Amino acid sequence: MNRWQKILAASVTDPSELPARFRLEREALRPVTARYPMRINPYFLGLIERGDDPLGRQAIPDPAELRDQVCPADPLAEESLSPVPNLVHKYPDRALFLVNSACAMYCRFCTRKRKVGTSGFSITDQTLQAGLAYLERTPAVRDVLISGGDPLLLDDDRLEWLLARVRRIPTVEIIRIGTRVPCTLPMRVTVRLARLLKKFQPLYINTHFNHPAEITGEAARACARLADAGIPLGCQTVLLKGVNNDLATIKKLLRGLLLIRVKPYYLFQGDLSRGTDHFRTPIREGLAIMRGLLGHTSGLAIPKFALDLPNGGGKVQLLPDYPERPGPLHTFRNYRGAYYSYPDPE
Repeated sequence: MNRWQKILAASVTDPSELPARFRLEREALRPVTARYPMRINPYFLGLIERGDDPLGRQAIPDPAELRDQVCPADPLAEESLSPVPNLVHKYPDRALFLVNSACAMYCRFCTRKRKVGTSGFSITDQTLQAGLAYLERTPAVRDVLISGGDPLLLDDDRLEWLLARVRRIPTVEIIRIGTRVPCTLPMRVTVRLARLLKKFQPLYINTHFNHPAEITGEAARACARLADAGIPLGCQTVLLKGVNNDLATIKKLLRGLLLIRVKPYYLFQGDLSRGTDHFRTPIREGLAIMRGLLGHTSGLAIPKFALDLPNGGGKVQLLPDYPERPGPLHTFRNYRGAYYSYPDPE
C-alpha cells in the first residue's frame, strides 16, 4: 500500500472520531452524515485549526445541510443530460465522464453532494465501457473532462488503462482531469503518477483550492510535479460564505496559486445543490470582489467569475459591470439564447 493510500485509509468518517479541540456537538452531526457522508483524511484534518475555520467549514458536516429548503438535489440537471450512466453531454463538443465515486475528502459544498461517497453512485466496468462506447460513436465530442468523485484516486494501472482508452478515440482531441487531490491529498501526486499522465498529452488538469491556507508545501510539491511534466494546471475556486467571500482572502489565494504554477481559471458562484444553501453568497459580493481584483493585481491572477445555470443551462460569465436588478431573482441568457432564472440569497 502506498503512502497516500494509507493516509486515505485512516480518514475520519464518523463524527465521534473528530478531534475534541473542535468542540462540536457530535450527536447533532449524525443525521447529517447519514444522508451526506463525511470523509476527512489525516492530512487535511491536520490543517484545520477550529471546527468553524475556513477549512473546517469545507470539511466538517453542519446541521444546516439538512435545513436547506431552497436548492434542488440535481442543480445542473446532470441526470437528464446523461445519454448513458455517469456521462454528461451538455455542450456540443464536450462531455463530462464520471469515472470514480469517491474523493479524498467529501467537501460539504459539493455539486454532486447527492451522489459522491454514497451507495447510489455506482461506477462499474459496465458503466465505464458504456461511456467509452458513447464517446466512440459521438464524433462531435472532441474534449472529455474526466471527473467523479476524484479520478486521481484510481490506482495507477486503472487510471492508465482508462486514459489510454480515451486517447485511442480518434475524435477526442483534448483530455481534461478535474481533481481536488493536489489540495486535499497532495501526496497522491507521485513521481510515477506525473510520468503516467505525461504520456497522454494534450492533457490538462483543473484542480480546486478555495483558501490560502490550503497552499501548503505538500500541495506546492504536488503541483510542481505536474507542471514539470508539462501539464497545464488551472484552478476552479468556489465562493463560499464564511470561507473566502472577501477580497483580501481571494486576492491572497489567487496570488498564491500563481506561485505554485496554477493559473486561476474560474471563480464560481455556488451551485444550487441541496444541502449547500448556507454556503451561497449574493452575486453582488462576487462582482465586488472582481472589481477589487481588476487593476489591483496581475491579469494572470484574475479568473473568470462564472455561474453554472440551473437546469442544465451551462456556464455564463459574470462581469463587474453586470446590470444589477432589484428583487431576488436574476435572469440570464445562455450560449443558446435561452433564458434561465437564478434565485439570489437574501
